[in-house]
Amino acid sequence: MLHVKLAYTFADSAALRSQLDNPLFDILTAIHGAGSVGQAAITLGLSYRHVWGELKKWETALASDLIVWERGKRARLSPFGEKLLFAERRARMRVLPQIENLVAEMEREFALAFDPGAHVIPMCASHDLALPRLKEFMGRSAKLHLDLQFRGSVECLEALERGECQLAGFHVSEDRAPGSMAQKAFKSLLKPGRHKLINFVGRQQGLMVARGNPKAIHAIPDLARPDVRFVNRQVNSGTRLAVEQLLRQAAIATTSVRGFDSAEPTHLSVAAAVASGLADAGFGIQAAAVEFGLDFIPVMREQYYFVCLKEAVDAAPIAKLRELLARSEWQRLTADLPGYDTSGAGEVVSLSRALPWYAFRKPK
Repeated sequence: MLHVKLAYTFADSAALRSQLDNPLFDILTAIHGAGSVGQAAITLGLSYRHVWGELKKWETALASDLIVWERGKRARLSPFGEKLLFAERRARMRVLPQIENLVAEMEREFALAFDPGAHVIPMCASHDLALPRLKEFMGRSAKLHLDLQFRGSVECLEALERGECQLAGFHVSEDRAPGSMAQKAFKSLLKPGRHKLINFVGRQQGLMVARGNPKAIHAIPDLARPDVRFVNRQVNSGTRLAVEQLLRQAAIATTSVRGFDSAEPTHLSVAAAVASGLADAGFGIQAAAVEFGLDFIPVMREQYYFVCLKEAVDAAPIAKLRELLARSEWQRLTADLPGYDTSGAGEVVSLSRALPWYAFRKPK
């Protein structure tokens, strides 16, 4: 059995850093995408000889072939190589929130060591692809350190209530009707006059399916088909709440969905499960589907908010954070994320305006 050893290094830019890098999987990913060793070498900016040598070295270490040859055809990944690549991607996507949380703790301590006067914003947030970019942008542009911990949306609001963070990040769909799952989950944790919302990003959520959509999955009711395997998000995540709400609207019992009780911690790990063939469909953001080369069926738009105490919203450093979000530079930094919308980013929104639950009258 092979054993994994983790290590870390320092980098000048968070944007250039990918956690848990391994050169072997960079090579396998390039071959999988390009369909040849030569094209993979060009993609990676390496020589053919170097890539070939690395493959042979790892085949010896793993005692298995990573690529296969057929007369008259280009080299491609072997069945073992495919399984190894997707196993690594699934595992990495699953542990990414914990790794990012560990990195955040270490970076906070290093930030204070290098600059005892550093401004640190403790934050608990639902996982999002734009947040690491925001963290890098804040540090580079304003010397603000975002101490970012990833948790489910409900857990983030609970952490804010307990005083464990200064800022919480959660997302909610545009369906905010009376009695919705989101209302039941969030209303008791957000209080008008005590909390303020800050617009972060809008996101497109939908069904993620294999390229070409071989199972002909087109809408939420298709998840109840016996031939469809679904992969879900973890309990207390905003996306799982959205899935439950959509199933309820379609009059589908959760027990009718094969795989409903499965749990992945991020949009990327859901996409990895679909891409590797472990599931036929998942629900998540469009950017995660594109990242793994999946087809995407839009279902709903949602808004991702930051929330803080009312007295903190105009105080530094959150006021500076709001200013950074409103800059055109931030819009450019997120322009390549499919399904994202940064219009209104940084604007303060009252709870009663954003979430109409507080205006619903109770029946007499």
